[in-house]
Amino acid sequence: MNHSGDDSLSALYLHHRAELSRFLNALTGDAGETDDILQEVWLRADERPAGSVDNWRAYLFRMAHNLHIDRLRQRRRRAVRERRWTEEAVGPFAASEEVADPTPGADEEMARREEAAALASAIANLPVGARQAFELHKLEGLSHGEVAARLGISKSGVEKHMAVAMKHLRRMLAD
Repeated sequence: MNHSGDDSLSALYLHHRAELSRFLNALTGDAGETDDILQEVWLRADERPAGSVDNWRAYLFRMAHNLHIDRLRQRRRRAVRERRWTEEAVGPFAASEEVADPTPGADEEMARREEAAALASAIANLPVGARQAFELHKLEGLSHGEVAARLGISKSGVEKHMAVAMKHLRRMLAD
């Protein structure tokens, strides 16, 4: 895709919007949340010159991931503030009995979502061939032979892409 005629990331965003949407839906599980984050990504991308970013696809996915994490943290801070306010207003015992946390294990859920977000971001930032092979094999369940046929490469090429993908994912997730 030639982007030399457009001086902003908005054209790149529009090109990758469907892929960004799938990525965010996997992270959030909420179409409304996905739309909100996509809108914010578009607004930010529209302000930034495309030439200022080396890897624009990775930049858009990183931005979407970071916005998702920011929203999770904001919700958590809001819940803590509301719990504190309730405890101050009606006392700690009444607050714990009447306003029990409606999401048991909220910390675990947030950690699980952050891990899923990190994995999705790491997959999105794989080299193109490795990402395609990984997604087809691991996410769509195709065999190495089927992946080879779909990508028009040898079975050994798929195995090499998978090795690269796994190496990158281990390194990215270890960070």
